[in-house]
Amino acid sequence: MNRIDRLYALVEELRAAGPRGRTARQLAGHFEVSLRTIERDLSALGQAGVPLATKTGRAGGFTLDRSMSLPPLNFTPREAAAVAVALSRSEHVLFKEDARRALQKIVAAMPERALAEARSTAEKVRLLVHPVPDPDAEIAETIWRAVRDNNVLRIRYIDVGGVETEREVEPQHVVVGPNGSYLTAWCHLRRDDRVFRMDRITRAERVPSLPRPQRAVPELLVDGHETKLPASALHPEDLLPNTDIGLSRKAETVGVTRRAGG
Repeated sequence: MNRIDRLYALVEELRAAGPRGRTARQLAGHFEVSLRTIERDLSALGQAGVPLATKTGRAGGFTLDRSMSLPPLNFTPREAAAVAVALSRSEHVLFKEDARRALQKIVAAMPERALAEARSTAEKVRLLVHPVPDPDAEIAETIWRAVRDNNVLRIRYIDVGGVETEREVEPQHVVVGPNGSYLTAWCHLRRDDRVFRMDRITRAERVPSLPRPQRAVPELLVDGHETKLPASALHPEDLLPNTDIGLSRKAETVGVTRRAGG
């Protein structure tokens, strides 16, 4: 976790702790950094105007003054249960920690009675998921940053036949599917679009290069599967009107077929 992400997460951790607060040592252990690093982060938050307060004594620590912060969003019990079900359906290594923090924010914002009802609702749901191999967390994070920042990647890849190759690729999308997670990319070695299973990527490093022009990226089409676009959920203004909540548009099926990595 970089420092900016950690500063945001620190605020949310203190918000979730409420009046009990957290000690600097507890925060350092939670974020797996040194005590000195946490103290510097807390100082930076205070200088930025975050309303931190300190408690003295054996149970002392840091708290967030809620009266000086924006009120949290209110979730109904059904909404909270729906989010919990959705986030539990895919615990991808890239988003597992972010999903946990998102749920923590929701739980912290809910009154006890509503939270109890949400938990009761969620207890009535069972999800059947197919266990899939997770990629190495460090490799997955390197891949994600390259996709996000439009960087070239140098990867070492083992194909389905066990043949290992090293190649440079231009990442396009991370694809999360029922049988694992994949990287779609333009492969310099094959001069074509390819799909690489992320758990078969044994090494990945970003290659220093000049910013590349965005080129048209074909969407993925897999027989028997429908491709859903999570970004559409972040643009409710683009959804069709004529409903109370504006969620009438179906997920899109997109695509040009790609060849597997190799």
